[in-house]
Amino acid sequence: MGRARYLEVASLVAVVVAVQLLAQAGGKDFYLTQLTMAAYYTAAAVGLCLFMGYAGQISLGQAGFFALGGYTSAFLTTLDLSARRGEALVVLLARAHVLVARPDPYGGEALSVHPWVAFACAAALAFAVAWGVGVPVLRLKGHYLAMATLGVGTIVYSVVLGTQRFGAADGLSGVPPFRLLPGLVVGGSAAARVQSYYVAWGLVAASMLLLLNLVHSRVGRALRAIHGAEDAASAMGVDTARLKLHAFVLSATMAAVAGVLLTHFNGGIGPSEASIMKSVRYVAIVAVGGMGSLWGTLTASAVLNFLSLRGTFGTLDDAVFAAVLILVMLFAPEGILAVDLRSALKALLRRARPAKEEA
Repeated sequence: MGRARYLEVASLVAVVVAVQLLAQAGGKDFYLTQLTMAAYYTAAAVGLCLFMGYAGQISLGQAGFFALGGYTSAFLTTLDLSARRGEALVVLLARAHVLVARPDPYGGEALSVHPWVAFACAAALAFAVAWGVGVPVLRLKGHYLAMATLGVGTIVYSVVLGTQRFGAADGLSGVPPFRLLPGLVVGGSAAARVQSYYVAWGLVAASMLLLLNLVHSRVGRALRAIHGAEDAASAMGVDTARLKLHAFVLSATMAAVAGVLLTHFNGGIGPSEASIMKSVRYVAIVAVGGMGSLWGTLTASAVLNFLSLRGTFGTLDDAVFAAVLILVMLFAPEGILAVDLRSALKALLRRARPAKEEA
């Protein structure tokens, strides 16, 4: 079983490579930009699938954690401390390589936090906020939990929208590329397009490997027990509060990590990343793929986000995701990929026959 999971992830990597080669061969390199962005949204979506599909909880705050990571990294890496170069603390941080020099938009030199340090701060902040929020909030159930997590996302959205230092409605721009390793950069330039694409989908592959191993472990079985009957699981000795909290924190941290990398890829971030509709999109994607299907969520997220980023839905973009969520809940609550097409076709034929006989 363990080998099968590694083969599945290896198949994903093969598909990713094939798509890149086909896009390049067909002169459609620009598709890689949307595919890269879709990958980061997918990483956040599969994290939410763990919390919703396996732990059986509802969260409408995933976009808030995504934006929390992105804004933290954007703020730190665009912060200019060059005017304080002589201060002891700034000198100490520069010697420790916490601060690095970078060109500013006006041809000068800015002194900002190193992207790796900003990345660590963003992940740690998301972890701490999720833990602090999760302890009281996860005592709630059903729509009460959904409303509480919606409140978390709304707070993040209101803060970034109303704070001038975070760019208010314009967001933060001028975020530098993220140099992960020598020669490996996450950035929006044409030269870094291919490597950014592989970094993004590498994150998705690593996330899938982590989550697949998790859900097939004893922890995963305990999460499914909580989903099936929380009271019964608790009576059998499962520490439901601890497991739900851990699933929530892991999901939130994954979203924040994806938010950081997408922000460096785009060179900025806006308050729309924390909006309520963004959270509804994540929920819709998990519902389409199947509440308990990581691969279904990955597929649904990659397709829907790519189409959205290509402008396929136009001005009805948010309406399409909301409509998809309603339709899936009504007609395919287990997810579109879980629908038995043969049974559905037989049901349609049975309904059509009496109509023909009456005619």
